Amino acid sequence: MHAKTDGLQNRMTLATWGLLALLGLIWGGSFFFARIAIQHVPAFTLVLLRVALAALALHIYVFGRHDIYRELKARWPQFLLLGLINNAIPHTFIFLGQTQIGAGLAAILNATTPVWTVLIANALTQDEKLSLAKITGCLLGLAGTAVLIGPSALPGLTQAGSSIPLWALLFPVAAAISYGFAATYGKRFRGLAAPVTAAGQLTASTLIMLPLSLAVDQPWQLAFPPMTSVLAILALALLSTAYGYILFFRIMSRAGATNTSLVTLLVPPSAILLGFLFLGETLEQTDIAGMLLIAAGLVVLDGRLLPGRRAQTQ
Repeated sequence: MHAKTDGLQNRMTLATWGLLALLGLIWGGSFFFARIAIQHVPAFTLVLLRVALAALALHIYVFGRHDIYRELKARWPQFLLLGLINNAIPHTFIFLGQTQIGAGLAAILNATTPVWTVLIANALTQDEKLSLAKITGCLLGLAGTAVLIGPSALPGLTQAGSSIPLWALLFPVAAAISYGFAATYGKRFRGLAAPVTAAGQLTASTLIMLPLSLAVDQPWQLAFPPMTSVLAILALALLSTAYGYILFFRIMSRAGATNTSLVTLLVPPSAILLGFLFLGETLEQTDIAGMLLIAAGLVVLDGRLLPGRRAQTQ
């Protein structure tokens, strides 16, 4: 009976799918914004600006509501850990990787997050155990991501050969693993309002990144970035981070760690759709095939077409 209840709590409703799609669209743009900004702002400082501006915006938004400062004081060790594994570590690794690889390849590697989340949640939780449906859905989603972006990203990797350092490929994978731990750990914040959890973790990650930025990048010696980078940083902080994490924790409270991590499978097709809608880019047959595979993976993970199987695997 307990397992059944947990499964129902983690069920994806139509409204939750809508929030997940919106978050995928927002985070799909984050790779684009980061690619622009990282050309003029070093990684540690870019992470600091991203989390600090987002934290400031959320404190203004939440001020006077939800007893935010009482929660920050009571849970500061938990927020510190969440900020480390959900912001400081993965953002830094992804930005460092993007100094050597394109946004497409970084998105492919980041899309392994659901696989790591499934494995980590299976080991550390009681209500999100490994099942054939979860494994199959994740593999379908990863295959779709590879088909969707692979033709444009992998040739560049082949041509560059050994010029791409191994660490640049491993860092986004390490970021995906860190996100997997964060998605599982974030379940303990289900009782808090989503803006409070987002503000708490971003405040903590700001405190983590400030000394690193000062020590490594010495930002006072950097030239002021061009306006395109400034706008990219603002979009990265306010849209992709502040608002994005409000959505992230709202979905987490409704659908659980594994379902929430599916957003990384929606990021690559979101980037392609944004290019199609706003930049006049065309959709290739491989793009459509990849998005269909991703959709199939989401359907398998949701389990609505196989309710009997769902009941067994939960």
